[in-house]
Amino acid sequence: MPLNDLMAAVSTRVLAAADRDSALRIAAGLLACREAGAETIFRSLCDRERVGSTAIGHGIAIPHGRSPTLKRPRGAFLRLLQPVDFGGAEGVDLIFAMAVPAHYTHQHLMLLSELAEIFSDAGVRDALRAANDGSALRQVLDRPLQTRPS
Repeated sequence: MPLNDLMAAVSTRVLAAADRDSALRIAAGLLACREAGAETIFRSLCDRERVGSTAIGHGIAIPHGRSPTLKRPRGAFLRLLQPVDFGGAEGVDLIFAMAVPAHYTHQHLMLLSELAEIFSDAGVRDALRAANDGSALRQVLDRPLQTRPS
């Protein structure tokens, strides 16, 4: 699945979270669907964090988990009002959470790579931090995709 397809259905929110687990719980709620409930996704995200922090630097984390019942990847983007500790050297305030079907191996890695590339752009990070609501976040996230092949 190309990143463009995943991003078409991404939920976006600006909100406060007290800590990493509360941010992951919020993300899991946004990722939940009939195929995989919020608690299942939350456990999957937490399991992955136990392996190692998904913080990638510059205040960004890309928590991700797998579910055998999902048929398509799901994504959620959160801008936190205050950074939270994700087990890295710095606080995290930009979170792209993703849940993918268990059989996604190569596709999962490709999506993570493309997301990391987008978030490596300081202009994108600054624009995301300046966004006041989910709609504004959506517009910022869509900009880099407009120049990418589908």
